[in-house]
Amino acid sequence: MKTVTSGVFRTVAALIAATALFGSGAAAPARAETITVTHWGSAFYGAPYAVAQEKGFFKKRGLDITGFLTSAGGGTSVRNTLAGDLPYGEVALPAAILAIQSGQPLKIISGGVESVGEIMWIAKPETPINKLADIVGKKISYTSAGSVTNMIILMCLQKLGIDQKALQLVTAGDIGSNLSAVLNGAVDAGMSSEPLWSQNKGKIKIGFEAKDCTNPAMTQTVGITTTDFAKTGGDKLRAITEARSEGVAFIKSNPDEAADIVAKAYNGDPKLYREVFKNFLAIGYFGDGTIQYDNMNRMLDGMKLVGRLKAPVEWKDIVDESFQPKLPKATQ
Repeated sequence: MKTVTSGVFRTVAALIAATALFGSGAAAPARAETITVTHWGSAFYGAPYAVAQEKGFFKKRGLDITGFLTSAGGGTSVRNTLAGDLPYGEVALPAAILAIQSGQPLKIISGGVESVGEIMWIAKPETPINKLADIVGKKISYTSAGSVTNMIILMCLQKLGIDQKALQLVTAGDIGSNLSAVLNGAVDAGMSSEPLWSQNKGKIKIGFEAKDCTNPAMTQTVGITTTDFAKTGGDKLRAITEARSEGVAFIKSNPDEAADIVAKAYNGDPKLYREVFKNFLAIGYFGDGTIQYDNMNRMLDGMKLVGRLKAPVEWKDIVDESFQPKLPKATQ
C-alpha cells in the first residue's frame, strides 16, 4: 500500500475544517470590491465614502469596499459603473440622465450631493467685480460647455435680464485652470470651488456666488446601478447607500474628525479640510442619500438652459426608490 504523505493529510484536514465551518451556517468572508465615485480624490463627492470605509460602516453591513474607481466625471464615471464587478456609482445627475436617454440600462437609486452652494466666481482683489451685476462688460470663465457651471452662469444672466452679448463668456477647463486664468489676468472672473478657494484666499476674492443666481439646492450627484443588478443585488445596494448615509451623519456630528479622515484619503491638508467641511455643512452640501425630486428638477431646468436635455424626464421610469437608506429618526 502506498504511504499517504503528511502534506496530503494537512490538505484533507483543511478541506474538512472548511466544510465544517461553512456547513455550520457561518458566513464566508466578504469579497473585496470596488465602487465608482466621480472625482474621487479631488472633489468632495467621495467624502462620505472615505468616512464609511475608515469607520467600518461598509464592513458592518457585510461589504469589503477596498477601493474607488474614479474619473474626471461625466460619461466616464457612468461607464466605470457599467463595467464594475460591483456596479454602483455616485455620478453627476446630468451624466446619469444623458446615459439613460442614450439607452444605457441604468437606474437612479439614491441622492448624493444636494447643493451647488460651493460654486463661486473669483477675481483678483483689485478687479472691480464685487457683486453679480458687476459682470457686465467683463470676461467671465467657466469650466466647459453644458457643465453645471455653464448652467449657473446662464442663470445669473437670466436673473439680471442681461444678454450674453453684454459680456464675454469663455471656457477655461477645470477648476485649477480657471484659477490660473484669473491670476494671470486672462479673465476678469473665473469659476472656483473648494478646496482651491480656501487655499488661495490671500490671492483672490469672491466676486459672486451660485446662491446669488439661483436656489443652490440642486442635486449634483446621484447613486446609480444597472437595471440587472437592481434585480439581483438589492442587499449590497442597500448596504452601500446606508453606509454612505451613516458617513454623512458622522460628518455632521464629527466634522473635524471626518475632515481628517478625508484629508488622509485624499492626501490633503487636515487644517484646510476642516475649514472646507465647516463651509460645506453650512450650505447643506452632503445629502443623506434620499431622493430629492425638487432638487433634481432644478438640475433639469439647468440642463434645458444649456441644451443638454434630449427629451422630457419621467422620474418614475428611471428612479428606483427601494434602495434609499433608512434614516435614524433623529435625521428624518
